[in-house]
Amino acid sequence: MMSIVERELELKLVLSPERSIPVPARLTYRTNDPYAVHVAFHIGSESPVHWTFARELLVEGVFRPCGHGDVRIWPTKVAGRSVICVALTSPDGNALLEVPSAAVAAWVERTLRVVPPGTESERLGMDEALSELLAPLPADDLWLSDPWAADESPSSDGEA
Repeated sequence: MMSIVERELELKLVLSPERSIPVPARLTYRTNDPYAVHVAFHIGSESPVHWTFARELLVEGVFRPCGHGDVRIWPTKVAGRSVICVALTSPDGNALLEVPSAAVAAWVERTLRVVPPGTESERLGMDEALSELLAPLPADDLWLSDPWAADESPSSDGEA
């Protein structure tokens, strides 16, 4: 059975050191995709902007800087409040987001209770998928049967 852990929250898109704008977002974690977190940013367009990255980045990013490349996360204080900064890079541009630390930490904790660290692979159903993939089907009997009919067996003296 798949479980979903979601959280609606308001992030701040940092435009400059003096200016940011609020961005509604939804954090989503699905047990059938146990290594990933999904974020949908509602930026006023027809459809939200979606990002997916490793749950481990948020788990670690609550405590210390982590990530490289497209997603980097680090904790900090802004105007006396604890936030988690999320830097996103894509071919379309860059974004720096500030996320309330307490909200993210509580949401991450909920995901860790649903799927504890180190148990993610058990949720993938790899054993069941491989068993299903490798299980013989009725049509396989044709391929597994003796290719020589009883009356057409090759001669034992080597003549064809």
